[in-house]
Amino acid sequence: MKALQLSGINQPVELCEVPTPAPGPGEVLIQLRAAALNHRDVWIQKGQYAGLRFPCILGSDGAGVVTAVGEGADPAWLGQAVVLNPGHNWGPNPAAQAKSFTIVGLPGQGTFAEYLAAPARYVHAMPAHLTFEQAAALPLGGVTAYRAVFTRAGLQTGERVLITGIGGGVALLALQLAVARGADVWVTSGSAAKLERAVALGARGGANYHDENWAARLTQQAGGPFDVVVDSAAGPGFNSLLDVAAPGGRIVFYGGTLGAIPQVPPAKIFWKQLSVLGSTMGTEEDFAELMALVAEKQLVPVVDEVFELSEGESALRRLDGGQQFGKVVLRIRQ
Repeated sequence: MKALQLSGINQPVELCEVPTPAPGPGEVLIQLRAAALNHRDVWIQKGQYAGLRFPCILGSDGAGVVTAVGEGADPAWLGQAVVLNPGHNWGPNPAAQAKSFTIVGLPGQGTFAEYLAAPARYVHAMPAHLTFEQAAALPLGGVTAYRAVFTRAGLQTGERVLITGIGGGVALLALQLAVARGADVWVTSGSAAKLERAVALGARGGANYHDENWAARLTQQAGGPFDVVVDSAAGPGFNSLLDVAAPGGRIVFYGGTLGAIPQVPPAKIFWKQLSVLGSTMGTEEDFAELMALVAEKQLVPVVDEVFELSEGESALRRLDGGQQFGKVVLRIRQ
């Protein structure tokens, strides 16, 4: 089969011929039609990830059709269009993943390939209203957003929520999921165009975080502080999130692209009775609930641009450039 292979740190991915996997006991073989990129793929390529092994086939998100089943796997999957939960072996504690937890695309084979063998327990029927490209854009970002917004922050219908850094895949899915559940959603971005596009997806409004006093102005515009704040940047701007959070509010972050959080005044947290929560990926239950919500509300993930599999290196550079709005996707088969 054809696959995008990474041979070492800071090397370009290259389209290669590699052996087609065979499904083992309890597994299915998926003929992948589309795969989506995540920043995880860029970090692995740059050597900024633990457990590096080369050569490797990147990719955590994929959608396709089951073409074979291994011993013990339900033959009813044959011919079905499916999406794959990329988080495997969460473990027995729903509050946090076990040391055995793994993500598709390192250490095992990823989705930037024509075929992937995976345990049937992590395969879900593809929502009928989605294309393969749209479905591939859903899994990793979707389960990360779902767990952060609902499982961890406990967002309720009618609450006011702020989602920072709109334009990235997880942030956009968090926006769509929160709007679908009847929340009052506001956003931030460094781009006026991204703010406008977020409003078209259901956000009530937003602020440019480069503007002076954006936090105070957005709080006034929104009619009050925010019950839930969803963030992936951390860094020096974190103090502004403490300012915009309502008393008793919940701040949940699933990333730290701007690095460490400096000099947080403790009184801003304890006097306002704030909860500061960390979150990443999600349980099998989180993923199942995500898929049910997407099907019920007919949600469509935002796709920024679709590349052919042979254009994988260009797709990675598109994501690395940070100008995308939505998910960057590889088309593997028509």
